[in-house]
Amino acid sequence: MITKAYTDFFNELNHNNTREWFHDNKKRYEIDVKQPFLNLLSELIPELRECDSRILQDEKKAIFRINRDVRFSKDKTPYHTMLKAGFSPNGKKSMLPGYYLGISADRIHVGGGLFMIKPPELKLVRAHIADNVESFLEIINSKNFKNKLKELKGETAKRIDKSFETISDKTKHIYNKQFYAMTELPISEYYDSLKLVTVIKEHFEAIKPLNKFLNDAF
Repeated sequence: MITKAYTDFFNELNHNNTREWFHDNKKRYEIDVKQPFLNLLSELIPELRECDSRILQDEKKAIFRINRDVRFSKDKTPYHTMLKAGFSPNGKKSMLPGYYLGISADRIHVGGGLFMIKPPELKLVRAHIADNVESFLEIINSKNFKNKLKELKGETAKRIDKSFETISDKTKHIYNKQFYAMTELPISEYYDSLKLVTVIKEHFEAIKPLNKFLNDAF
């Protein structure tokens, strides 16, 4: 379970984001942060695999590294200040729709959808929405989706193929370059609580119809 020790570690890392500090506190990271997070993932994966057996069973393959890639970043701090995981068919870096979980010092970030789409796949998604616009709107306007995830998000394009422009009268999301939903919850409400697994599963359940719809585009 996630405890206050998890929050304490990341609060301190926020003020001491150096390799020296991390090395001195590596044992804390392994015991209070990484292992509880992996345990949480192991509770979530079986249910996700019931929906899509292509999601990998190994929780260690779902977690993202805490080390930051600073090669092309102005921010040279070496570590992320949260742990993140992705659950998609064929792996966390898949281009296919999936589920996302991140936990920082104070917030749970939970949601899913399509985050990374190349132009050929984006065209397929827009065509699928155009052909099934009522089904798409029913999903993103459903009570459960709005209650748990609020709204569909994603970067938008200024221009799209003319063949899709008329669909914008029905949904502005035809201009999206990403199709995902994400919400944040306070971690302090779930210290030492089995309710954390339940609430994450509830949010994954809310994103499931969108993922299924998007998967059908490919």
